[in-house]
Amino acid sequence: MESVSMKSLVTGGTGFVGRHLVAQLARPVVAGRNPKKIRHLFGEIESRVWNSTGAIDPGLFDGVDAVFHLAGESVAKGRWNTAKKHQIRFSRVESTRQLVAALGRMDRPPRTLVCASAIGYYGDRGAEWLSESASAGTDFLAGVCQEWEQEAARAAEFGVRVVSVRTGMVLGRDGGALQQMLPLFRLGLGGWLGNGRQYLSWIHVQDLVGIMLRAAQDQTLQGPVNGVAPGAVTNRELTRILARVLRRPALLPVPALALRLILGEFASVLLGSQRVRPDKALAAGYVFAFPELKQALADIV
Repeated sequence: MESVSMKSLVTGGTGFVGRHLVAQLARPVVAGRNPKKIRHLFGEIESRVWNSTGAIDPGLFDGVDAVFHLAGESVAKGRWNTAKKHQIRFSRVESTRQLVAALGRMDRPPRTLVCASAIGYYGDRGAEWLSESASAGTDFLAGVCQEWEQEAARAAEFGVRVVSVRTGMVLGRDGGALQQMLPLFRLGLGGWLGNGRQYLSWIHVQDLVGIMLRAAQDQTLQGPVNGVAPGAVTNRELTRILARVLRRPALLPVPALALRLILGEFASVLLGSQRVRPDKALAAGYVFAFPELKQALADIV
C-alpha cells in the first residue's frame, strides 16, 4: 500500500476507516474532541483538539500538508427521526463548512483536502452503471452528499486541491458492515434483503485507504472519486458468496416490508441500488488489492 510522507491531519481518525488510514501515514496528526481517546488508540501520536460544532481555529492546520476529513455521524446507528437526520447533515455539511472557512483564514493553507463523501450521492438507480459524472439522486442522503461536496469544493477558492471520495460499503475485519452481518451468517441465519436484486458497491478497507492516499498524492485527481471496487454485486450475490466463504446456509431473506417496519426510512438505504464504477481511480493507475468480492471476504473472515 502507498504511504504519505507529508504531514497529514485526519478528522474522524478514531473511526473504522480513520484508524486504518492513520496507520499508513508517516506523519499523522489526529484531530478529535478527546485527546485521551486518541492517545489510547494510537499511543504517542500528535493530536489536536477538533471542535466541529463551531468556528475552527486555523491553528489546527499549522504545518499540515494534507487534510483527510472523515468525520461524520453514523447513518446506520439509530432510527432516522428528525433529530437524527439533522445530526447526519450537520456532522457532514456544517463541519466541512467550518473547516473550509478556517482554511480560508490561513496565509498558507494545506495543499490538499481529501474529504469523505458517499455513493449515496447517486440515489437509487437500479442496474445503471454510475461513474463520477453521473447525476445526483433526489433523496435525503443524496441531498446531504451534494451539500457536503459543495462545501468541500469551496476550499479550491484558497488554492487547495479538493478530492471527495464517494465511499461504498466498506468491508474489514474490525468494523464496517460485516461486523453487523457476520454473527447472523455464522449462525446460518443470513439472507438477502428485499428481493435481493439491488446492487451493492463495496470496497475492502485496504483499498479505500489506498485510494485516499493516492488522492492525497496524485495532483491529477480532483473533484469526486468513487471509492468502490470494480466488482459491484447484487445483494443476493453478496449473500451467496458470504455464505459460501463461511460454509453456512443463508436461507432467511428479510422482506422489504419488515425492514421498513423495523428501520423506518433507513431501510431505503439497504433496499436501494447503486452500481458504481471506480473510473477515476482506475484511470489514475490505482491497482486494487481486492477487486472481487470473494477475495475480499476470504481475506476478512
